[in-house]
Amino acid sequence: MAELKRSVGFWTIVALTITAMIGTGMFFGTAIGAGYSGNAVLVAWAILLVVSLYVAACFGELIALFPKAGGVYEFSKQAYGRFFSFLIGWVTWMMANISVTVLIVAALEHLLPPGFATIYKILIAIGLIIVLNIITYLGVDTSAAALMFFAIISIVLLIAIIVPGAFQINLANFKPFFSKPHIFIFVSLFFMLEALMGWEEASFLAEETKNPEKTIPKALIVSTLIAGILSLGIAFVSLGIIPWQKLTGSTAPITDVTAILFGSLGSQILGVGIILALIGAAAGIVITTPRLLLAMARDKLFIAQLAAIHEKKRTPYKAIIFQTIVSIVIIIIGFGQYKVLLSMFTPLALIMYIAVLLSVTILRFKLRDANRAFKAPLGVIGPVVISLIYAGTIVAWLLLEPGAFALSRIILSLILFAIPIYLLLIFFYNPDAIVGFSNYFAKLTLWTENLLLPKRMRRKIIGLFKDLDKKIVLEYGAGVGTLTLHLAQAVGAKGKVYATDLSKKNIKLLTNRLLKKGISHVTVIHDEHQVNRVHPSIQSVDIIFSVGMMSYMQDFKKILKEMNRILPDGGRVCFVEYVNFFRILPDAEWVSDIERLKKIFRESGFSVKIEKKHGFLWNYLFVYGIKSERDVPMV
Repeated sequence: MAELKRSVGFWTIVALTITAMIGTGMFFGTAIGAGYSGNAVLVAWAILLVVSLYVAACFGELIALFPKAGGVYEFSKQAYGRFFSFLIGWVTWMMANISVTVLIVAALEHLLPPGFATIYKILIAIGLIIVLNIITYLGVDTSAAALMFFAIISIVLLIAIIVPGAFQINLANFKPFFSKPHIFIFVSLFFMLEALMGWEEASFLAEETKNPEKTIPKALIVSTLIAGILSLGIAFVSLGIIPWQKLTGSTAPITDVTAILFGSLGSQILGVGIILALIGAAAGIVITTPRLLLAMARDKLFIAQLAAIHEKKRTPYKAIIFQTIVSIVIIIIGFGQYKVLLSMFTPLALIMYIAVLLSVTILRFKLRDANRAFKAPLGVIGPVVISLIYAGTIVAWLLLEPGAFALSRIILSLILFAIPIYLLLIFFYNPDAIVGFSNYFAKLTLWTENLLLPKRMRRKIIGLFKDLDKKIVLEYGAGVGTLTLHLAQAVGAKGKVYATDLSKKNIKLLTNRLLKKGISHVTVIHDEHQVNRVHPSIQSVDIIFSVGMMSYMQDFKKILKEMNRILPDGGRVCFVEYVNFFRILPDAEWVSDIERLKKIFRESGFSVKIEKKHGFLWNYLFVYGIKSERDVPMV
């Protein structure tokens, strides 16, 4: 099985983090922030730099402790458990999609002239997304080269503005320095936080980094310091050249600054650099986000197929393809909504960072004796203090920004939407969880059995084998008896049905139904280990039926061989599986591969035919055939 390639070094992590930080916040943050606090936005930048250095140290400690591809998801899993780690992974994934859109939109606003048709902007944005994902697919070395290129462009660009700009500063622009209430500094901070964020991107590459325990913490501190100093420099020069009252009204503030410094031609040249810097920031997210999906998929907390790694490229290629599609959809939906998207991004980011910071404190207690290659100072109280600052920033935004409460409800809805998805994933991918779900929803299953397995499907299943009279039948996974009653009628009083299920409540409901109908030739067996075996008390049957169990079998080949053992030559099997669940949830990987499924049955001594029948909310996969030593065509 292919694994991720461990070839990323110190400077690649530095380049990645710098490109992540030198994004829209650095180019737009000062202008937006100054609209709330005037020249005191510089205080917000200073606070942000100090806070960011400490957060970088916290990320360094966590990455050194858990150098895996999941990054923030992995930290949260260790600190909070599966459910909350899924929520944090979900929030981080939403952040990534929003951020890519914001960056691409900002780049195109700089690149294209006013009045340029929106449809063409969207098409160009989609093209950029595809190109960046192709780079990601080609391998971590290609991605590292791209990140290095974008980082160099970004640093050179900022220095090219700061150095000559320092000689044209008008100090009178800074008077008065505090022109608005001090509380508005925190509102400014809210819109600037994105400028010095991005450590999570480095965490996603931990599994591909050489000596990550030492390399990544050091790289995070260095890159944060570089990006922070450059941010302060850009902010100081911008305010010194253009008064904040005028700067806040600009749609392209950094372009206005470069036009004053270098004239129209020089501004256009530097504008290309700004565009590349913004695309570079998007590239970092595009390159790293599939690693988050990979980690969640490994734990069956996302689509399981996304855990696949390309044999040659050593990249999570299915996650990359999936992320490409999602990014394109988000681009189409969110194009032209920069401030709204930014306002959504920052609270999501702060929620994620608060969770990560508090995990440092929690893990200091939970893993007190763990070997930490890097430790953040004041690791117990420091993360709590920074979390309170982040929380205070959210509160300031809610209280002082018009429309913030309405937007917060949308953000909360996006987060809460993760809960039903989590439940679906757990139910679909975790065989152990099906026992609890089956018990809890047993009565609901009974009430909705005509929806889950309509009578026409039951007739189809029974009709596959015409001569059931007097036969001995195993129903593997009988549920509440939806099919059992039909099987009992089909085999007749001189036949026999063994009905097994792993849920006690299902068994109870089934038993009661049989008693009410006076059916005595059905033996009901509760088997809590059903996902791993055929119940040992069943020694011989003529036919086996199973509905909705294939995806939950932990060792499918083992169970098939046990079924083969209890069947005579020519004995028959019929499996029916729910597929294309709700038309969006993918199937277990081996179930969705028809040829692979046929091969598994053939290797277990069965010749089968596979058909798909269409249903309302899902489809039904029929796998039926006979026990045979050689492959027999099924008609």
